[in-house]
Amino acid sequence: MADPKGFLKITERELPAHRPVDVRIQDWREVYEDFDRGTVTKQASRCMDCGIPFCHNGCPLGNLIPEWNTLVHTHDWAEAIERLHATNNFPEFTGRLCPAPCESACVLGINQPAVTIKNIEVSIIDRAWEEGWVKPLPPATRTGKKVAVVGSGPAGLAAAQQLTRAGHDVTVYERADRIGGLLRYGIPEFKMEKRHIDRRIAQMTAEGTVFRTGVDVGADITVERLRADHDAVVLTGGATAWRDLPVPGRELAGVHQAMEYLPQANRVQFGDYDRAPINAEGKHVVVIGGGDTGADCVGTAHRQGAASVTQLEIMPKPPAERPDSQPWPTMPMLYKVTSAHEEGGKRIYSVNTLEFLGDDQGRVRALKLVEVQRTANGFEPVQGTEREIPADLVTLAMGFVGPQKEGMIEQLGVELDGRGNVVRDADYRTSVEGVFCAGDMGRGQSLIVWAIAEGRSAAAAVDRHLTGDDSDLPVAIPPTARPLV
Repeated sequence: MADPKGFLKITERELPAHRPVDVRIQDWREVYEDFDRGTVTKQASRCMDCGIPFCHNGCPLGNLIPEWNTLVHTHDWAEAIERLHATNNFPEFTGRLCPAPCESACVLGINQPAVTIKNIEVSIIDRAWEEGWVKPLPPATRTGKKVAVVGSGPAGLAAAQQLTRAGHDVTVYERADRIGGLLRYGIPEFKMEKRHIDRRIAQMTAEGTVFRTGVDVGADITVERLRADHDAVVLTGGATAWRDLPVPGRELAGVHQAMEYLPQANRVQFGDYDRAPINAEGKHVVVIGGGDTGADCVGTAHRQGAASVTQLEIMPKPPAERPDSQPWPTMPMLYKVTSAHEEGGKRIYSVNTLEFLGDDQGRVRALKLVEVQRTANGFEPVQGTEREIPADLVTLAMGFVGPQKEGMIEQLGVELDGRGNVVRDADYRTSVEGVFCAGDMGRGQSLIVWAIAEGRSAAAAVDRHLTGDDSDLPVAIPPTARPLV
């Protein structure tokens, strides 16, 4: 511990300021202002270096948080990135996108604002890139074993990087035209600029990983050919089957899934479109779903010039403070004001959509809502609360129900669990010999830290399978483990 009294001297939790709303909604750059490194080192001194660091348990990656907090406080940034990379391949992703269960588990958070772990993490990696400390790490020797990684989201990228560094010949197959999965096409630019992905891809390419885009396994290449050409296959395609809302009027024009809407906005930034085909400009936008994907739709609609934005959530409004039913060190469900919500719009809780109403041209013009109350049997409508709200564009952001079954999954014949996810054993093996699975495809929709943790762990299991020996790759967590969140 660099300063045993740091958390007593500095009690205020400081975070980077957001760029002014009227400025940032005119562009797609990340919302944060630059953060003074002197302030970061002071914030790092608030870490108590606990005898039992519960932040480790809150983080599926097992990040060595007290260690790199101390290193930042003592200005040893180069060593800090070494400790950070020891457990996390992509801290620039998690430092921007993770909801930080580590902070919910911070011991200081029992009676003070928690340590700004997430911000310190991203400050370390951003400086490491600026200083040129992040370099390719190609293997000294090659095993001659070939591995196919199907899917290039965070789980796939983590697995691929670990296996390449272990000396195997790794090819990543991605059905989209660019690498990154939902990092590329699901996360808006204002939350994470895609240059962060691009430089990691450049690093991984220099290490020896091969990337093949525009390849839909099960369609463009058969699963038989994939298995024949590789000694092991790792499925990391994510939970891409979205949850729908089958109510009257669902077929109306103007009602879209969030993952139909958000990728188009990203493609505008890549130069694929001058203007997104699904566009909120001048429209009354309704976002159904109160989670992070819904907030991404809200922020995107603001930048496209929506006339109004309303976000609907069937659940009651969460509390502002940790409730007794969600004690430390669990991650509580709290009311959050994201950067997108700062920019405007309205949020309505405890409502259900009964019907999409259309105009004479078959386009949505309004939603019929009803207030609901939660009971032992689910959600019951409140009599006399039906009403309409205007809607020219509706996005459905209600989560995902598992991996896509058609194509690769069906052809492989892997066993699925009751929720439709791929079944894995303690070594991430599926029911098909030589085929492994990591990330949301096996876990269900989850956090980016879980995806990277499972990708790293699956890589260690694949390495053991290929070499018939103990692996030198670190194991982050077994697939049967359950977090505190």
